[in-house]
Amino acid sequence: MVGPERPQFVLFGSSIVQFSYSAEGWGAILADIYSRKADIFLRGYAGWNSRRALTVLDRVFPKAAAVQPSLVIVYLGGNDSMCPHPSGLGPHVPLCEYIENMRKIAIHLKSLSEKTRIIFLSAPPVNEAKIREFTGNKFDKLGRTNESCQKYSEALVELCQEMDIKVVDLWAAFQARDDWLTACFTDGIHLSSEGSKIVVQGILTVLKEADWEPSLHWKSLPTEFSEDSPYDIVGPDGKTTVNVSETNFHWENEWE
Repeated sequence: MVGPERPQFVLFGSSIVQFSYSAEGWGAILADIYSRKADIFLRGYAGWNSRRALTVLDRVFPKAAAVQPSLVIVYLGGNDSMCPHPSGLGPHVPLCEYIENMRKIAIHLKSLSEKTRIIFLSAPPVNEAKIREFTGNKFDKLGRTNESCQKYSEALVELCQEMDIKVVDLWAAFQARDDWLTACFTDGIHLSSEGSKIVVQGILTVLKEADWEPSLHWKSLPTEFSEDSPYDIVGPDGKTTVNVSETNFHWENEWE
């Protein structure tokens, strides 16, 4: 463990999580915003569905851990929504089972500590034409469709409302942007930098509006080692120093 101890944020899920540090991804943006404020832990597993995530839940989030995360952000559902294979193999999970799996994940995360907060991300839409550009027709019968993504997204939002869990409705958030089909994806499924910005904005909105104590919004968390120091940059008067610990000029205005 590297000190001092900071709040721990864990990103847990499938490839949307695993690749969230690539292409100016949403995980990287959060790590930048929360530098000196919280530690971001990545637990993303490409190709995984909710069924497989359940099998490792106790190992990723052990109840006996000395330190429990302050925030867990979960994305699962895109792979679950894929069409079933006749063999029974593959990532598809029936909708009713997917919802029960997500319920079990939520119950486990809630049990970690009274201060562990949870945000679920619902399945975003996809660009079906762009998926075919990348994969050809090999997976047409096994691929994902917007119709299916919508069903899984809406069902997850409904579950979150039932369980009083914060949720970012990515299905709706993406389509609020007129050019979402062309701007938000690298391959029709995974997120471009513009798609990741939508995810970050949704997460920050939840964190800003939640009545959690303490607040986990970046402006509410203390900045580590932010006290004034004679080793800071010397000011224009030549006699005092300028504390730059709170300076984040490259993104502060974008993520108010």
